[in-house]
Amino acid sequence: MSSNVALMRTAKAANHPNRGYIIPIGGAEDRTENPVILRRFVELCGGSNARIAIIPTASSLTDTGDLYKSVFSSLGVDPCRISILAFATRDDCRKRRYLKVLDRADGVFITGGDQVRLVEMLSATQVAAKMLSRNANGMHIAGTSAGASAMSAQMIASGKTGITPRVGIVELAAGLGLVDKVVIDQHFSQRVRLGRLLMAVAALKTQAGIGLDENTAAIIAPNDTLEVVGSGTVTIIAPSNLRIGGAASADDVVNVTGIHMHILVAGDMYDLRSIT
Repeated sequence: MSSNVALMRTAKAANHPNRGYIIPIGGAEDRTENPVILRRFVELCGGSNARIAIIPTASSLTDTGDLYKSVFSSLGVDPCRISILAFATRDDCRKRRYLKVLDRADGVFITGGDQVRLVEMLSATQVAAKMLSRNANGMHIAGTSAGASAMSAQMIASGKTGITPRVGIVELAAGLGLVDKVVIDQHFSQRVRLGRLLMAVAALKTQAGIGLDENTAAIIAPNDTLEVVGSGTVTIIAPSNLRIGGAASADDVVNVTGIHMHILVAGDMYDLRSIT
């Protein structure tokens, strides 16, 4: 086992052999100079032959979809094979033309913005169900910033900055459910979000936390092994015999014990099957 491999198992068979990759990205990914994360996504989707659907719903900006279409085109994808699914209402999520795009797509890219806005638009719709079923049968899904947070079954909806875990530092909400063993946070080191991720893991108890730095991705393979790509770190907080205590009121500090924390860099791997 090489020194840059963390908690990998080599003998266990894949849990979901037909599933597509899940790629949460910590935001602010390099799109021009060395777009290693976006290039990897394009390669997984089939390179120049890829069909990519962009969902910019989390963003309040009108040109976000066009921006990513330009980026993927610069990486060799035929612009005619790139679709922008700009869902403006929940009724849009029932439209046949959008569902047909997802039927043909090799990959979906969910942009950043506001994860609450994104989930309120998509949750419990035909589009959300289609994304889950297509991912289960090989379509890859990447999401950056808010698009990464929304992947969790229970997501971080909002929270405060800080290293220290405190009462009330994080607010959780239902996410899209693309991953169910982890809760994901983004812009992690840059916005000092360790405290809120610790409290999210403490609240959920059976789920691990993944904190993604900017320009950093966790590429989760069909066998539930995670590979780090990008220039920053991925922090993994895994509950072992988790206990919290020592506080009662809002903003009180909390003690958190019984966790394992791993800080991984590009090339490192982690086996999500080790989470019980």
